[in-house]
Amino acid sequence: MRLALALLASLTLCACATTGGDPRDPWEGLNRKTFEFNDALDRAVLKPVAQGYEKVTPAFAQEGVNNFYGNLEDIGTSLNNVLQGKVKQGASDAGRFVVNTVFGVFGLWDVATPLGLEKHYEDFGQTLGWWGMPPGPYFVIPLLGPSTARDAPARVVDPSWYYYKAVDNSRVYWTWWGLDKVRTRASLLKAENILDQAALDRYTFLRDAWLQRRQNQVFDGNPPKEKEEQ
Repeated sequence: MRLALALLASLTLCACATTGGDPRDPWEGLNRKTFEFNDALDRAVLKPVAQGYEKVTPAFAQEGVNNFYGNLEDIGTSLNNVLQGKVKQGASDAGRFVVNTVFGVFGLWDVATPLGLEKHYEDFGQTLGWWGMPPGPYFVIPLLGPSTARDAPARVVDPSWYYYKAVDNSRVYWTWWGLDKVRTRASLLKAENILDQAALDRYTFLRDAWLQRRQNQVFDGNPPKEKEEQ
């Protein structure tokens, strides 16, 4: 928690970066440069790999991979639900992890959903927002993409960081990490086609869509109407 607050403070002090027209994005000049770097790297490397993955990997195998990583995400979701006072949802997510790990072969099959254990999506950035911490300026992270001054340092608390660190074999580590990034990118390929057709300014479109979605996540789909989160 202290680390997250310290990083948030340091990012706030960096507000001297180029100021754009949107008050949510005072670092727009820097963010656009980072966005362009990320986009160029994605087009050159990650997108072609994701397209190849989608082409050669059977649909059932892709579903199994997504289920496996989704099962690990349920651990962090459960903890964050409890931190937000949503004990029932936290218990459901913990139950999902146990059931899918034991009966779904380490999460490759989702047997918890048919049993009525609903899947949720929570992270520590959402928990900080639930506690009342404002998001701060929009911030594009190199290689990782959209975030905010609140959510960027909150990633350090993500349990997935510690899953990777627990792997001693470097080859296994990078395979696990890389597969996660590729399968995530593959899931966005169809949405990207819509983006390319609809957006005149990709940066602005993605920023506004991401911030709106993030606000909905923090407020569980019911954001305040009179006063937006600042």
